[in-house]
Amino acid sequence: MSDKLERLERPRVKEMENILGKPFKVLDDGFVRVVDYLGTDSSIVQAARVSYGKGTKKVRQDRGLIRYLMRHRHSTPFEMCEIKLHVRVPMDCWRQWIRHRTANINEYSTRYSVAIDATQTTKPDEWRLQAVKNRQGSEGTIEKVKGQALTKQEAELHDLTRKIYTEKLDMGIAREQARKDLLLSTYTEAYWKIDLHNLLHFLALRMEENAQYEIRQYAHTIGNEIVSKWCPLAWEAFLDYRVNSMVFSKQELEIIKHIASGNMENAINAAKSFDWINIEEGKLKGNLERAELEEKLDVLGLNIPWENLG
Repeated sequence: MSDKLERLERPRVKEMENILGKPFKVLDDGFVRVVDYLGTDSSIVQAARVSYGKGTKKVRQDRGLIRYLMRHRHSTPFEMCEIKLHVRVPMDCWRQWIRHRTANINEYSTRYSVAIDATQTTKPDEWRLQAVKNRQGSEGTIEKVKGQALTKQEAELHDLTRKIYTEKLDMGIAREQARKDLLLSTYTEAYWKIDLHNLLHFLALRMEENAQYEIRQYAHTIGNEIVSKWCPLAWEAFLDYRVNSMVFSKQELEIIKHIASGNMENAINAAKSFDWINIEEGKLKGNLERAELEEKLDVLGLNIPWENLG
């Protein structure tokens, strides 16, 4: 049996070979680059066909099979592809990054080595204001004149912090103790190895508009500059079925059915039964689930039944 098996060669992607080791600039001093990769679109298809056997014969093309897998959330075949990235990222952004615990990570050690002499800086027109409704988000920016003052203060703080850190090292203070005064804007570096399934989950969360701006820039770079070249069929399916699609809850579907039939009163009553509509002192109280449906209705071009209630 073994002598009948064909000789296998490592699948390669020309576009990936061309960018191996090439740093893609992110923010002012960060980057992402590919160190190595394993598998391609064909590896996803190969794994799926081994798993499903005759069940996949109806799907004749690789693109169709990959789209089927993505559409029906069959994730295991996507785990056959892995990628190792070398990233340079501000520490505050990295804290969010490593919350995704599905990767293998080795980070630059400021206990062993002197901290990287680079910090993320903010331009005068880039100071974001705290969002009113989203406690962990931002919206809009501060006036440029005020931003100029903040940028000047930031630069002074960066210089002072680095000066104090360097002085401690020059005095012989241990790196593990001197590092405690480093700013979260200080850049760190890491090797990050992850399979395609979990990478796409990371990108789905971090490419969203409500994700923090800084990590969103890394996510878009990884997706558009790297994954799109590495597994273009999987990337296309991911954009179609995850990024540019919508998911509806049972409650949302019920309301949409009423709207589609032209019965706005029933739609309002349904929302009230879900406790999505509460009016106090003539004003409609906020409700997160209702607000999320309103965003979907806006995309679909449908009227919001309760927009005149308060």
